[in-house]
Amino acid sequence: MKPVLFALLGMALSLPLYGEDDPVLRVDFSNPGLNPPQWTLVVHPDGSGHFHADSITKGVGDAEMIGPGTVDRDVNMSGSFATHLFETVHHHRLLRENCESHMKVAFQGLKKISYTGPDGQGSCEFNYSKDKEIQEFGDELVAVGSTIIEGARLEMLLQHDPLGLDKAMDYITEAANDGRLQQICTIRDTLQRLQDDPHVMDRVRKRARLLLARGDK
Repeated sequence: MKPVLFALLGMALSLPLYGEDDPVLRVDFSNPGLNPPQWTLVVHPDGSGHFHADSITKGVGDAEMIGPGTVDRDVNMSGSFATHLFETVHHHRLLRENCESHMKVAFQGLKKISYTGPDGQGSCEFNYSKDKEIQEFGDELVAVGSTIIEGARLEMLLQHDPLGLDKAMDYITEAANDGRLQQICTIRDTLQRLQDDPHVMDRVRKRARLLLARGDK
């Protein structure tokens, strides 16, 4: 009985403990022109977090590829990336500032970024920010959310349209190279599954292997 108790205690101690006062970063993103049109990403200082997006039903005749469905899962970003996020928040007074430029620029999606922690709380909301660091901050977070969504889409394709994986992986590889997708580590399990599946075409398995080799980029 004692070995079991010790094992359970060890598991409990290995889990991150987050109380109400621990630092938390939350991103709420919305863009009606995308599928899904809204999502939320919560990030903790160690890189762990949670992502949620509800599926939407497209009209009959819509030619858009298979959507990701409802996505509700724990995710893990690299520790260095999480550190960068929280350092940016503190550099900008816990986001207690007006981030929106109010410039006439193309709609990129509304980003509301909120911080709560023992040192205070703050939030800002913007489509486009004149502050280069804040704009890049928003772009990075959107890129992470997009990566998680594309990972969920891969899972749907594997189940319902395996031939569609080739085009999807082509896009993911291109977007990961130019920065539209970041933190590929958040979909590591999905890529590993594709790499190891003998029923998936070789080209898809090769791309999965190359993406996995990118590490936490």
